[in-house]
Amino acid sequence: MKLAFIDRRLVANFDWKLLALVLTIAAVGVFNIYSATASYGISGTPYHVRQLYWIVLGLSLVVLSCSIDYHLFEDFSYWFYGILVFLLLVVLVAGRTSMGATRWLSLGFFNIQPSEIMKIVMIMATARYFANLQVPHSLRLRDLGLPFLLVGGPVLLIMKQPDLGTAILVALIVASIMLYVGISPATLATLALSAVPAIYMGWHFYLRDYQKNRILNFLNPERDPLGSGYHIIQSKIAVGSGGPFGKGFLAGTQSQLRFLPEQHTDFAFSVFAEEWGFAGGMFMLTLYVVLILWGLDIARKCNDYFGSLLAVGVTAMLFWHIVINIGMVIGLFPVVGVPLPLFSYGGTSMITSMVGMGILFNIRMRRFMF
Repeated sequence: MKLAFIDRRLVANFDWKLLALVLTIAAVGVFNIYSATASYGISGTPYHVRQLYWIVLGLSLVVLSCSIDYHLFEDFSYWFYGILVFLLLVVLVAGRTSMGATRWLSLGFFNIQPSEIMKIVMIMATARYFANLQVPHSLRLRDLGLPFLLVGGPVLLIMKQPDLGTAILVALIVASIMLYVGISPATLATLALSAVPAIYMGWHFYLRDYQKNRILNFLNPERDPLGSGYHIIQSKIAVGSGGPFGKGFLAGTQSQLRFLPEQHTDFAFSVFAEEWGFAGGMFMLTLYVVLILWGLDIARKCNDYFGSLLAVGVTAMLFWHIVINIGMVIGLFPVVGVPLPLFSYGGTSMITSMVGMGILFNIRMRRFMF
C-alpha cells in the first residue's frame, strides 16, 4: 500500500472545503470554551489553550489517517476489534475510577479510554462484515446474528463501566449501518418487538441508580430540581434566556455565574445558545447539517462498498453525537454525558472526531482509484 504523499493525485483530490468546515466548527468551539471557563480562575493552562493542543494533535492524526489506504482498515478491523475488547475487559479489572465510573486505562505517561476508540473500530468491523456479506435480499434476522454478537459484547462491557452514553452511541452507529445496507420490514418488526424485553432487562440489571434517575428526571426534571434534575433545568434556562440574538460574548449569566454544570464539555452548546441566541444556535446547526450531508455525499460517491459503509458509519457517529448532545441540553433526551463533536472540550472526543474525519478525507481522496 502506498503512502498518500507518493501519489500526487491523492493530494490533488484532498477535500480542502471539508477541512475548512471542520476547522470552523473547532474554532468556534475554542472561543466558546474560552467564554465558558472565563470565570473558573484557572492557575494552569487555560482550557481553550488545551483544546488548541488537542486540535493540533487531531489534525496530525487526520494526516496519518489519510496517509494509509483505508482498505488496510478492512484487513485489520477484526484484529483491532479483538484488541479493544481485551482492553475493555482490562478496564473493568484494572481501570482508573473517576466520579463513580471506571472508563480509563493508565499507560504510564497518559490515559486512554478504550470505549471511545471502540466507536471507530466497531465501524470498521461492521463495515467489513457487511461488505463481504453476499445476500440477494434485504437483511433478515439470520443475517444479523454475527453483527449482534459483534456489537453486543462491547456494549455490555461499556455499560458495566458504567458509560450509558457511549454504549448507546455504539449501538446506534451499528444500527445506522444496518439500515443503510437494508433490513426487511419483517425483521424490523421483530426487532421492535424484541426491544421491549431488552429494555426491561437493561433497566433492572444493567442501569445504575443514577442512570435511572437521569431518565426519570428527563421525564420530570422537577422531581429533583437540586439534584440529578439540576442539569436539565439550568441548561434549558440558559438556552431559553438567549432569546433571538443572545446576550453577547462573555455576557451569559448562567455560564459566567456558573449555574451550568459541565458547561465547557457536555453543556457547551448551552453556553453558546445563551450568548448567541436562536440565530447562533441555527448557525451551528447549519454547520453540522452541512457536515453530515458532506459525509453522506462521500459515501454515495465512493466506488467500493466497504468505503461507502465506512463513510456511513463515521457520519452516523457524528450525527448521533450531535443529535443526542443538543437534544440533551434542550431537554429532549436524558443527560447521558455525550459531548458535541469538534466543539466541546475534551481530548478523547476531539481525537475520536478527528480520526473519523481523517477516514472521510481518506475515502474522498481515493474515490478515483477504484
